[in-house]
Amino acid sequence: MPPLSEPLTLVHVVFSSRLAGGELHCVDLANAQAALGHRVHVVGMAGSAVEGALSPEVRFHGLKLPLMRGWRLAALARRLGADVCHGHLGPACKAVARTRGAARVGTLHVGYKAHHHARMDGLVCVNRAQLDGLPTERAGLASLIYNWAPERPASGSPATDLRTELGLAPGQLLVGSVGRLQRAKGMDLLVTAFKAHAPADAVLAILGEGPDRAQLEELAAGDARIRLLGFRRDVDQALRSLDLFVSASREEAFPLAILEAMRAGRPVLSTATQGPVEMLAGQPARLVPVGDADSLGRALAEEVARLRLLAPAERAVRYATAAYDRSQAVARTLSFYRDVMRHRAFQVEHFEDEDEAYAGWNA
Repeated sequence: MPPLSEPLTLVHVVFSSRLAGGELHCVDLANAQAALGHRVHVVGMAGSAVEGALSPEVRFHGLKLPLMRGWRLAALARRLGADVCHGHLGPACKAVARTRGAARVGTLHVGYKAHHHARMDGLVCVNRAQLDGLPTERAGLASLIYNWAPERPASGSPATDLRTELGLAPGQLLVGSVGRLQRAKGMDLLVTAFKAHAPADAVLAILGEGPDRAQLEELAAGDARIRLLGFRRDVDQALRSLDLFVSASREEAFPLAILEAMRAGRPVLSTATQGPVEMLAGQPARLVPVGDADSLGRALAEEVARLRLLAPAERAVRYATAAYDRSQAVARTLSFYRDVMRHRAFQVEHFEDEDEAYAGWNA
């Protein structure tokens, strides 16, 4: 157990080629920990966009093939002398569970799954419902640490006003959403709701890429108001151009896009999934039932009508975001690491060897 003043050797693991919410969180946490003087490594897929977003102080290790990934991660963690291995998203947590020697921590960016998370020494929950819903038979530690809205990597090109890019007239209202084009994000519900209920002069901009793009293009066919803009690096700038941000997700643990919209001061309309219910409680935002395109559409139309009565400068919203402070979350995460390391050391000490400790602890 290193002294409190001694830097830790931290290995973050995220197996993804793209930069979405969980990946952005991993990158920003690693960068912040390195800036505090810790020895930080990130293990991911060779060629991943994650590597380019890391600060020079963080070392990236790219694995070319998924074959025996858990075993290779365990060997790398031993060679680096890792104090903590921190998994982000299910496949990474499953690989981290195979490591020995280091404390094994996982963040529930999506939700708890026994085959990914049951053998973790510590779990970071991103909302209260996750923490309260953990199986009682788990022997590892758990802590509630909210995510924050990391600054997205700069695009390298001059910032563009989205309204100008789309050719909007001064009186037109711009509705937008950010997320991967997949069923869980509910972009199909949003397109359906917008087509049925939005006024004729409103425009919908969807930022993101994913496997459902062709389906969404077909669903939006014939409606020139709906623009699928693909993957964008200028998300923060684009959000400031919106009059209304909409999250139509079918499931969300802690949507960074909503937190980014809150940071940009945009009105938010969201489905009442697990994360937004907690994040938006007591906030000037609106929730609608999950999976109900008609309710979403009617609420969208009402919000657009309300916003139309306000001058553009009056549409900005102020949110209470102190709970999502980056520096506090990073400090709490580091403190949690040390708690998990102490707990793990205590467990191992009471067994004959480490393998027995893991078998008894995670049976």
